[in-house]
Amino acid sequence: MKSILEDMKTGCVQTCDIPAPELRPGGILVLTHYSAISAGTERVKVETGEKSLLQKAMARPDLVKQVIDHARQNGVRSAMQKVQARLDTLTPLGYSCAGTVLKVGDGVTEFRPGDRVACAGAIYANHSEINFVPRNLVVHVPAAVPLNAASLTTIGAIAMQGLRQAQVAFGETVAVIGAGLVGILAIQTARAAGCRVVAIDRNRQRAEKAGSLGAHLALCSEDSGLAQKVHEYSRYGVDAVIITAATPSSEPVETAASILRDRGRIVVVGDVGMGVSRNNMYMKELSLLMSRSYGPGRYDPQYEEAGSDYPIGYVRWTEQRNMEAFLDLLATGAIDVSPLLEHTYPVGEGERAYDDIRRNGVYTAILDYGAALDTVASTPAAVVPRPRIGGELRVGMIGAGGFARSVIVPNLKSCKGVVLQAVSSLSGVGAESARRVCGFSRAATSADLLGSMDVDATFIASHHDSHAGYVAQALVQKKQVFVEKPLATTPEQLDSVRSAYEAADSPFLMVGFNRRFAPATERIRELFAGRRESMMVHVRVNAGFIPGDHWVHGDGGRMIGELCHFVDWARAVIAVPIRSVFACGLPDGTRYHQDNLSVTLAFADGSIANLLYLANGDRSVPKEYFEVFSEGKTARLDDWSTLRLAVGGKEKKVTLDHDKGHKREIELTVAAMKAGAPSPIDFRELIEVTEATFAVQKSLVSNQVIELGEVSAKP
Repeated sequence: MKSILEDMKTGCVQTCDIPAPELRPGGILVLTHYSAISAGTERVKVETGEKSLLQKAMARPDLVKQVIDHARQNGVRSAMQKVQARLDTLTPLGYSCAGTVLKVGDGVTEFRPGDRVACAGAIYANHSEINFVPRNLVVHVPAAVPLNAASLTTIGAIAMQGLRQAQVAFGETVAVIGAGLVGILAIQTARAAGCRVVAIDRNRQRAEKAGSLGAHLALCSEDSGLAQKVHEYSRYGVDAVIITAATPSSEPVETAASILRDRGRIVVVGDVGMGVSRNNMYMKELSLLMSRSYGPGRYDPQYEEAGSDYPIGYVRWTEQRNMEAFLDLLATGAIDVSPLLEHTYPVGEGERAYDDIRRNGVYTAILDYGAALDTVASTPAAVVPRPRIGGELRVGMIGAGGFARSVIVPNLKSCKGVVLQAVSSLSGVGAESARRVCGFSRAATSADLLGSMDVDATFIASHHDSHAGYVAQALVQKKQVFVEKPLATTPEQLDSVRSAYEAADSPFLMVGFNRRFAPATERIRELFAGRRESMMVHVRVNAGFIPGDHWVHGDGGRMIGELCHFVDWARAVIAVPIRSVFACGLPDGTRYHQDNLSVTLAFADGSIANLLYLANGDRSVPKEYFEVFSEGKTARLDDWSTLRLAVGGKEKKVTLDHDKGHKREIELTVAAMKAGAPSPIDFRELIEVTEATFAVQKSLVSNQVIELGEVSAKP
């Protein structure tokens, strides 16, 4: 399907052919008929992409700080790989579209195939022929509203939310500073609400156009006597000002303060400078408010992604209900957007549409997908299998995020005989990015990749909760499988993997527990080789605080998603089965999410491993620290940078290159796959480590020691 994407490194806008997105629970697939390019928001995004690396860094100091923090904890090389992976990315454009429903995901009952809908969301309602959109970002389009007009719904909801924040009443006078697309829709919405509307813009032509599109008074801010003209029209000064301009200057806020009445309201919708003289605000006792996009629910993953609506008795106007209200105004004719639909382009000419917006100053451009509607949903052409050449391993990858592109793929490329055959992602955009940057032969859907005859091995680096499902499907398709940790996020998922493995013929399954393959780990194992005493292992992980709305807290949380690494490391070093698990943790309060833990693992030979996983420490302290004691010997490993081995009263210090074992892990996996040898980690051990991680979760709840028991699985 066609999709308009931006190259993050250069800012170049291009129309690409990418795989269609996959249907997920809680959302729908929409066949796009029209999408709207917003002259303000999207122009700024493209211009940001065109900046040099230094200019981008200066524009986003918050991201620079994240890179520095990552470098401190993981090394400069890892940080640079992460930055490069971020830049070597295609990103979707657009956030407002309309079309018809193709398919409905599990749990969605309010939409059916064929329904006319309007959609919102910067990573969902894109300029693509097919979009996956979560249920709370979709609304039905009334029969009286054409779909090209409905494509402006998200932008209209932004304007409407700004007006709601101003709390305007019938008969009040509202000024809108910035007569771009959002400004025009705010003007029309305010007029429909019974307000007298003043439009102000620096561009005289835009100000005059605002007068023809609904403003009662239109003024150019460059003219003298602006405040006097507004006061003469409004008698007392305006009651509220909606700022929809986009400029780093604080001039719009100063202008708003000068034209407001006593105790008036300023609502900032656009991206403007927020500096304002105290005297202007103080003498009138003005209120300054921000309007957060298109309403309550925006940026809340529970609302937007999980589909949890806010009760209408407590939150009358959510982003979805604002979208509905805007469409109601269109349906009744209270607002007229037909003059804003004049510039229409076929989706294949998306680059020209963006160029015209930047050069000609039009409000918006509407992309028309009509020519593609008959063919976009058809079955894709069959892939002609490329014959396998002796000694090759043809790899398909599911998941194309930063870790896959910066760690897994480079290490695969360094292995002789590996062919990067196909790559897939949920959205399709990530797959196309990986195809271009990493050198895969084609971008594909996961179903195509798993069923393809020219893929020998499947590498899975998708969202944590999808791992087990993809592993089971790949095993059924007789693929050799490498999956990033965790293997599963629930016991039920683990059972499905076990069943698929036991039913497969000569299955191969490897999990990305890389730390056991690090050079430092090998040196420690050599030190204690042939031991006859039990071991005492201590692992301290200064994981750092992560805000509660971060994705890492989903899919089993940090306990399932990262603690498993250290359970596996202890299992690899001690090299005997885990028998029991006990865990306790600090109270979470309102800040933490079961990520301040003390875990004790008891092993079959009497060895003990104590794991401290912490989110309440300072990030200046190195992330990972390991100690091993047995038979009068001691090993201390400090954040994969320094290893100290103490034997017979003498200590040997080894300086390391922050190598966590990723390269060696991939080398061993590829070699085993090509030779038809067993996985570098025995399947029973993979199950054991995963069960031990689940036992940590269970022990936290029960406050009891959890016995693992025997693991019965096909080797």
